[in-house]
Amino acid sequence: MSLWTAAQAAEATGGKAVGDWAVDGVSIDTRTIEAGDLFVALQAARDGHDFVAQALESGAGAALVSRVPEGVSADAPLLIVDDVLKGLEALGAAARARTDAIVIGITGSVGKTSTKEMMLAMLSAQGRTHASVASYNNHWGVPLTLARMPANTEYAIIEMGMNHPGEILPLTTLAQPHAALITTVAAAHLEAFDNITGIALEKASIFDSLPIGAPAVYNADVETSAILAAKTHDKRLHGIAFGENGFDWKLKTLSIQGDTTVVQAEVDDKPLLFKLATPGRHFAMNALGALAVVQAIGADLAQAVAVLGTWTPYKGRGLREVIQLDPVEAQQRLSLIDDSYNANPTSMAASLEVLAGAQTTDGVGRIGKGRRIAFLGDMKELGEDAVALHAGIAHLPAVEDIDVIHCIGPLMRALYDLLPEQKRGLWTETSDEMCQGLRDRIDAGDVVLAKGSLSMKLGAVVDAMRKMGHPITDV
Repeated sequence: MSLWTAAQAAEATGGKAVGDWAVDGVSIDTRTIEAGDLFVALQAARDGHDFVAQALESGAGAALVSRVPEGVSADAPLLIVDDVLKGLEALGAAARARTDAIVIGITGSVGKTSTKEMMLAMLSAQGRTHASVASYNNHWGVPLTLARMPANTEYAIIEMGMNHPGEILPLTTLAQPHAALITTVAAAHLEAFDNITGIALEKASIFDSLPIGAPAVYNADVETSAILAAKTHDKRLHGIAFGENGFDWKLKTLSIQGDTTVVQAEVDDKPLLFKLATPGRHFAMNALGALAVVQAIGADLAQAVAVLGTWTPYKGRGLREVIQLDPVEAQQRLSLIDDSYNANPTSMAASLEVLAGAQTTDGVGRIGKGRRIAFLGDMKELGEDAVALHAGIAHLPAVEDIDVIHCIGPLMRALYDLLPEQKRGLWTETSDEMCQGLRDRIDAGDVVLAKGSLSMKLGAVVDAMRKMGHPITDV
């Protein structure tokens, strides 16, 4: 059964279908397009219409356009609409309307994607589950995710992000979730908000489209939790608070044992024990919220806990790898924590806490003593407090247990200048500069963290480390 036929897509969008075609997927990128996809010619950095001919040559089943592009035959398989983005939104709305799936919305300043991936793993074991790809959580990512959703989906997990006021409400209105989760509220995107209260109010708007009595799960440990709780009361929702201060899902104890996090929680005054196959308090908190949603929508909690025990983070968001530096001597290896996709003060503190607790290996490598090493890049969109927030990293308790910190970017210079001399590594303007001579700054036995905002391209540092040897991901 096709995802969309020409007739269905034309009816959904009010557009004109050229030809009698059917598609099995929806794509906005010719680099990853698959045969049988509907190519959506969005206007972004470049006009998607410039790539329609290439998409069709690559096997696209049709293209969503606002005009017949140059070099494309007038009888090519097309869906012509007045506005491509509005057409995609209409397709997403139609996909949402035709499914009986239980839809879950997720937002938060930190942990959206990791929590979505946890929930995807847990619910996929219990039914046909559809979720946002990567971090497709904005004004085109949400409608694209919905437009890709098969009609027979049983669970759908829609990630929603923002960096300016007023962005969440249109997304949740389009997705119409049955339940929603706010992972946390933190100092992120402060350039666009007066204070963290504004961020909390924006995040809380994910609850605005929930039906009366629906589960509205939120983090009770954030300083703005009262704002989140008030929204659940105003909308007459079933507010579910999780965390150390959670009324419903309470975190009691947490211990990190090697690469495993063990959590003891209390749910409705009953004990719950669960494990994660990755270290980190922040991952445990996200898991607690995800489990609260799973139970609230009627899925099997015990089965979800079992699946959660095997979950590991998504690439760039805390993924643990082992890099073998010598093809013969197996002990010549270092551990890499790839958290290079994004950063704000809260997630930075969480990642440094994981690094500080990591086990190094002595007696190998040039130095013979394993070290905890951080490569930290600028955190973006923090507004007028940006310099102070970067400098503040120097005073985090975790820094005491980290041996060397290398800094990348003009804002990270504020941290670099405050570091004790024995912890101060190298400062560079860019990640590319940091990659030069990188092998001299790391060694076998080390545990290495890479963390920074996406625009700082810490992924280049991660890739350079991977190229030094052979990554081993299930250690």
